[in-house]
Amino acid sequence: MKKYSYQTAGTCSVQIDFEIDDEGRLHNVQYYGGCNGNLQGIGRLVEGMPAAEVQSKLRGIRCGYKDTSCPDQLARALENVVGQ
Repeated sequence: MKKYSYQTAGTCSVQIDFEIDDEGRLHNVQYYGGCNGNLQGIGRLVEGMPAAEVQSKLRGIRCGYKDTSCPDQLARALENVVGQ
């Protein structure tokens, strides 16, 4: 399993740590900063899902007036790791 860390931009959270296994599944998503309960929920919901599926579901979600959100930042982090 490979570990990754992503510095977020434009959100209350500042960093996302996660792991991807050899089958491309996402594990142990942990956000730093932001809305703790909601972000723990995201981590639990995506646990074990294929990274590409998580990416496609979360990409483009906005938070209020912002052009991004914490879920969108996870999708962007995955794009950096597994591509588009």
